[in-house]
Amino acid sequence: MPSANIIDIAHFFVVGINYKKTDAAIRGQFAINNDQYAEILTNAKTIGLHELFILSTCNRTEVYGFANNVGQLIHLLCASTQGDRETFEELAYSKNGQEAILHLFHVGAGLDSQILGDYEIVGQIKQASKFAKQYQCIGAFMERLVNAVLQSSKMIKNQTALSGGTVSVSFSAVQFIRRKVKRISGKKILLLGVGKIGRNTCKNLVDYLQAKHITLINRTEDKAIQLAGELGLKYAPVSELQQYIRESDIIFVATNSIEPAILASELENQGEKLIIDLSIPCNVEQTAALLPNITLVNVDELSKLKDETLQKRKAEIPAVKAIINEQLVEFMQWHHMRKHVPVLKAVKLKLQEIHTDPVYLERFYSVSLNNANHHHNIQKVLNGMAVKMRRQNQYGCYYIEAINEFLTTG
Repeated sequence: MPSANIIDIAHFFVVGINYKKTDAAIRGQFAINNDQYAEILTNAKTIGLHELFILSTCNRTEVYGFANNVGQLIHLLCASTQGDRETFEELAYSKNGQEAILHLFHVGAGLDSQILGDYEIVGQIKQASKFAKQYQCIGAFMERLVNAVLQSSKMIKNQTALSGGTVSVSFSAVQFIRRKVKRISGKKILLLGVGKIGRNTCKNLVDYLQAKHITLINRTEDKAIQLAGELGLKYAPVSELQQYIRESDIIFVATNSIEPAILASELENQGEKLIIDLSIPCNVEQTAALLPNITLVNVDELSKLKDETLQKRKAEIPAVKAIINEQLVEFMQWHHMRKHVPVLKAVKLKLQEIHTDPVYLERFYSVSLNNANHHHNIQKVLNGMAVKMRRQNQYGCYYIEAINEFLTTG
């Protein structure tokens, strides 16, 4: 069974679904919350998988990790989510080896995002790997890979305009409001959920639309109080949700619940309302869209919005891919050298053993008394061996050559 020591990238897989073949409702069936994440990581160890993490966003759910086969990763995900395996396999994609590694670089750069260059994915990758690390599911390979992807994304952000301008799901929601709603200043707005997306949406409403009549409600009330204080807005407890649903003209939902936070029955005969559901899975009951007084918009519809910013971002793709290719080559060089570590350690131990041999001491007595010089010679031989091994893969030849070099130079 695979273990934390596996470094053969032929056993490294990514399997997932994203917006390209699924709508928000299907993705919602395979979205995971923290409890499900913990369950998947715990279950992984019971079947011998020790290095993996799951990326679950509004655009995708993906599992990255080492396994005997991709079916093991599919089983782990489907066993802990609402969706069934048959549906997942019909709509899923999978990659392995260097192709899977390249895919993560593309995801981290925002090349694979529903909105090109969406930089929010970087924080989501950090959070996913951090969570997996807490469960001892991130080994040396995965940690190095995630760091390489984050470094690549940072370079792309600093050296290209792929994330230039202001385009994200939360900003698209504001653009939608700007185009569809007249006299926004007179509208009463309810924002349910003040996590990262909720916070960004709220700030965009204030900064770009100068919206003032916004009430914040959050399951953890302290977070709503804090954000309301920062932006000069109102907050209300969850117990008053129904009242604010009734009074609001526009409702943003950015919660993270398996079950709908707002039911269709709660919206009947409550007046005209525009509801923008930024959650995956959707947190507004879908039948609400059938009500004559309700306009319900989800993340898929928001992501269809196009503007000149996106066109400028597309022009940056060749430069972005060039940066990714450089970082990929560097990572693969590290990976190949890591495979040589056992041989290099074996040679080092042998050289240290030779250094204490009576025959060697008799021949190189004066040199051997200088311990610093001894360590220098061993490291010099090992460095030369590593360079040669990086160029070719003749382990045995270099093993013998390194020992001969040490013996002849002292």
